[in-house]
Amino acid sequence: MHYRRLGSSNLKVSALCLGTMMFGDQTGFDEAQNIVASAREHGLNFIDTADVYSKGGSEKMVGKLLGGKRHDWVLATKLGNSMDKAPNQSHYSRHWMMREVEESLGRLDTGHIDILYMHRDFHDENLEEAVRAMGDLIQAGKIRAFGVSNFRGWRIAEIIRLCEKANVPQPVVCQPYYNLLNRGPEVEILPACGHYGLGVVPYSPIARGVLTGKYQPGQAPAQGSRAARGDKRMLETEFREESLVIAQKLQQHCEARGIKLGQFATAWVLANRHISAVIAGPRTLAQMEDYYPAVDVEITAEEEALVDALVSPGHASTAGYNDPSYPFFGRKV
Repeated sequence: MHYRRLGSSNLKVSALCLGTMMFGDQTGFDEAQNIVASAREHGLNFIDTADVYSKGGSEKMVGKLLGGKRHDWVLATKLGNSMDKAPNQSHYSRHWMMREVEESLGRLDTGHIDILYMHRDFHDENLEEAVRAMGDLIQAGKIRAFGVSNFRGWRIAEIIRLCEKANVPQPVVCQPYYNLLNRGPEVEILPACGHYGLGVVPYSPIARGVLTGKYQPGQAPAQGSRAARGDKRMLETEFREESLVIAQKLQQHCEARGIKLGQFATAWVLANRHISAVIAGPRTLAQMEDYYPAVDVEITAEEEALVDALVSPGHASTAGYNDPSYPFFGRKV
């Protein structure tokens, strides 16, 4: 395993971060135990979860699985997405952040969280309140550092400004949705992170399974697959005909090279100079094992040009596409 510095912090993390979104949902305890043991055996020291994954089920499972090895891991979790329909059980009020961190600590069975992410960027949120709460959580020893996930570039800059204003340590990491079919973060998010010294740990390097090549253009997805289950986020992001066609073209290239498409796609993300690590989010042990060779795959200049020819830098695979969860608002209120 290769280890990289997390942005300008002094923390070193494995190039692969174990994502546990499936734990407690599609992945049962025994399989999750095998995945964590395998990851540790292969040198991973970075694990990622969130309160909202299985409504706390993932955190509970991670807490049990780390057990006496807790301090061998850099443990990251997130808050912000809704845990209940009742008021004040989502977003970034001080009230909720303080309460939910205590809940996460209990589910994770730990005395501290190494990295606490703000899970998504709510446009109308009072970020100063959130930043000051993060500062107090750090001061209290509940968390070691904080990060941002799914934040726009200018909002990252605003978080930095507010940290300076409140004398709060700035975030150490950003977690965007970035892969070779979704290159939008190259425009503002990655340069902002580089400028301010944030590490970048993207999720879904294989585009929610599209960049494994298992989905064929014009054909119904196989039973049991994420697309066949009607996964909302997959269907509104990368399950598009253009993406499926590009995946098949890259599949042919990878077959000729003797590697798997998912490994190529993961290595392509890791080849970006801004990237500290990439999240591998397996459902099964076999899927986890497919990620390991990616850390040793070199992306050649010719392969960079191939990807650029298929998906223009800074753009998505579909012309004019924008994620409906992050609409534009520069013209309309």
